[in-house]
Formats: sequence, C-alpha cells, structure tokens
Amino acid sequence: MRNKSVVTEAREIQIAVELINLGARLQVLQEETAVSRERLLKLYKEVKGESPAKGMLPYSTDWFMSWLPNIHSSLFMDIYHFLTSNTNVSGVEALIKSYRLYLEQVEISQGEPALSITRAWFLVRFFDANMLQLTDCKECGGHFVVHTNELCQNYICGICRPPSRAGKTRKAALMDAITA
Repeated sequence: MRNKSVVTEAREIQIAVELINLGARLQVLQEETAVSRERLLKLYKEVKGESPAKGMLPYSTDWFMSWLPNIHSSLFMDIYHFLTSNTNVSGVEALIKSYRLYLEQVEISQGEPALSITRAWFLVRFFDANMLQLTDCKECGGHFVVHTNELCQNYICGICRPPSRAGKTRKAALMDAITA
C-alpha cells in the first residue's frame, strides 16, 4: 500500500509541474492536486523561479463571448471534447493534453494564444456546470462557445462575420508599424 501512495504523490507532483510550466495559477494547482499549498508554493518557485501570481482568478463566462477569446475557447473545447470522447483521457490529464494541442494549433497558425491554462480550466468547469455550451454556426458548421440556453437557432460565428475591429492585436499593430 505504501508504494501506491508514493506513486500517487509522484504523479501529483508531476501534474503540478506540468500545470506550472503551462502557466497555471496556484488556485488551479490546489484544486487539481492533493499536494499541500506549502509544497505547491515551493514547487512553483523551484519551477518558475518566482512566486505565483496573487489575486482573484478571472471568474466570468462573459470573457469567453468576445470575438477572439470565443474563437480560441471554441477551438480548445472542440479539442477537449474530441479527446474526452475518443480516448481514455479525462480530468486534469485531458485539460493538459487539450491545452498543449491548442497551443500547437495556435503556433501552427502563427498566432498568439488568447486562452491561458487557467481560463481553459475555468472553461471546462463552466461546461461541467452547464453555464456554457457549444452551438453550431449556421454558415460554416463549426462549434462555438455560447451561454447555455441562449437563443442560438441562427447563430453565426465571429469567423464568418467578424466585428469591424477584429484582428487588431498587438502583433498585427506591430507588423503594421514595421511595414509602414
């Protein structure tokens, strides 16, 4: 029995390190592992070389509804649902694997990640609490994050109909300044 607890503790530490490397906040680590707060603080400093960020976590479903966050959140949730439906991966492991795949997709498209691991964790929790759901775009057929019970019969996504200021990121502004 002692070996099992050592293996479990080692796995918990490994999960904490993976989450720290992905940028997770301390509160996420506390929720997803059985490691003590004191040990997590030490581990965080050891891995990142600095203390974890302080303050409240970003707790709002509304953040996921604005244009760019919605596109990134929708991509992440599609990856997450695919993994949890088609593999034996679940829980925090599904979160980590999905987030890594999300980062790969963003890198391939030469974009900047809009979704942090902490926001992705909240997103999964909002889905589990039935506060958010996916709906289909009537034009492209993609799946997009919306508030649960929102009227989405004729939903058109932000990719098919971007807002007038869409795409005006810091990176785009910098590229415009360089080429001007």
